[in-house]
Amino acid sequence: MRVFKELYEDAKNIKRKDPASRNILEVIILYPGFHILVFHRLAHFLYRHKLKFLARLVSQIGRFFTGIEIHPGARIGRKLFIDHGMGIVIGETATIGNNCTIYHNSTLGGTGKDKYKRHPDIGNNVMVGAGAKVLGPIKIGNNVKIGANTTVLKDIPNNVTVVEFNRIIKNKNVNFLP
Repeated sequence: MRVFKELYEDAKNIKRKDPASRNILEVIILYPGFHILVFHRLAHFLYRHKLKFLARLVSQIGRFFTGIEIHPGARIGRKLFIDHGMGIVIGETATIGNNCTIYHNSTLGGTGKDKYKRHPDIGNNVMVGAGAKVLGPIKIGNNVKIGANTTVLKDIPNNVTVVEFNRIIKNKNVNFLP
């Protein structure tokens, strides 16, 4: 029963955060960001109970239907809002706090250099912009905003906005990183 309560809370959160949604029923029926949370909760349950093949199967079915890939081992807090969602990847050892928002084509992944803890820990109230890449066993603080197309490879403290931008100088693209 608690699972249904949490899913209803997720649907209400999506309705509240997305100005395009008209009602909670629409969110439950039409939103892939909500659908993948249903798949992930089931997959994560199976994963925790050592039914790893079944967990991966459920996860892959969810990926097929939504275009969002969340490893069953990833730990996700309450009220995650995945907007649009296509192309999102969340790795096995990633953790996501409460009340976070992740936009399409973002990755919470590994760098390929680490063995056990390979993916980031995301705090509460974090926004990950479209196309952002947060890589490695790093910690992202609470109330952080990660701009679109930003690559984050180091820990980020609380209450910070991180951006990466291109500036055109003499018709050449030059990257300026914070």
